[in-house]
Amino acid sequence: MTPAEREQHRQQLQQIYRQALHAVNGRLQVSRYLQAQAWPQQPVAVIAIGKAASEMAAGAADYFGAALQHLLVITKHGHLRPDLLPKHAQCIEAGHPVPDAQSLLAGQQLLDFIAALPEGLPVVSLISGGASAVVEVLAPKLTLADLQRVNQWLLGSGLDIHAMNRIRKSLSAIKGGRLAGYLNGHSVHNLLISDVPNDDLASIGSGVLIPHQTTPLPENLPDWLQQLLAQQLPLAEPECYQNIVQHLLTTPATARHAAAEAAKALGYTVHEHTQLLTGDAVQTALELVDFLRTAPSGLHIWSGETTVQLPENAGEGGRCQSLALAAANQLLEQPNIILLAAGTDGNDGPGDVAGALVDCETVARGQAKSLDAAAYLQSADAGRYLRATDSLLITGPTGTNVMDLMLGLC
Repeated sequence: MTPAEREQHRQQLQQIYRQALHAVNGRLQVSRYLQAQAWPQQPVAVIAIGKAASEMAAGAADYFGAALQHLLVITKHGHLRPDLLPKHAQCIEAGHPVPDAQSLLAGQQLLDFIAALPEGLPVVSLISGGASAVVEVLAPKLTLADLQRVNQWLLGSGLDIHAMNRIRKSLSAIKGGRLAGYLNGHSVHNLLISDVPNDDLASIGSGVLIPHQTTPLPENLPDWLQQLLAQQLPLAEPECYQNIVQHLLTTPATARHAAAEAAKALGYTVHEHTQLLTGDAVQTALELVDFLRTAPSGLHIWSGETTVQLPENAGEGGRCQSLALAAANQLLEQPNIILLAAGTDGNDGPGDVAGALVDCETVARGQAKSLDAAAYLQSADAGRYLRATDSLLITGPTGTNVMDLMLGLC
């Protein structure tokens, strides 16, 4: 592959990634669902929570128009799109991935919004990834400092999303399905965008309106965390869910299929993989490169959500950037492999970076600047290295969240 060919492929991989994002956009998915249901044009309330809340709420506004009488939007700082929303919308931005004081304010605003609704008014709930952090009503005796300590620990723990949300919902008065108890007397359609393995509804946004079973907590938790978890509240009673309809709008598979179609339109042979990429980001990168060295030629597509165990003083970058840099370190002698790893929400860890696009030239550019890729990986500072080598992908908020997308061309 010549440098010119490599650059063309890099541009096309970014095009494929963006077309996949469009296919799972929250506004498109919500309006399409409501149209397919031929939802009656009668007064309705909408609650949208998560990173894609603005776009999902916009899809509801597109369909309902003036019938949308009450609207609450809770999203991550920097993800609010007031230009998409009706003027009467109540909006609040809050912290993610670590909750902040705004998250607790959003929780109280959520309960106040529900309490003020006219009796019997139908409610459409729109939930996307990020809902776990941006809204919270804590169990008694817990504080914001407790909540932040737990979430900081979880981010560096290496636990998967199911285990993390098992802990989060134990500290909450609304997660684990408990919000359903506040919506008694309303018929509720709960529409979700999946950002979790196996599309487990109870794990999307910690399942605020999903019936939960009590499951064991992860083993070997710190003593201080076990003491906090001992204060958990009971789950909602089964009758709270009788008037709630659950529907999964879109999933990581939707993004993979859209990427595959976009790639085929560009002439690529496509290999779509259904097995999710999970586990340690660096180890996953090594396995991916080993696979791509001998894999059938063409574009290989995966969804996934890897993990990173953070050192005490972590640097820049999230799991996709760590995966990409670890892969790039193995690609110096592999001129015919290109790898894109990016979140579908436009955020990979703290900051505004979606992910990275790497090939055989990435580490070579770093070496020319006397940068040590292994050292940056060890200090969880992949983002700084990738920024210095012009390898980052920046999209801004995408209006969706369906895990991470990996495109490997060989």
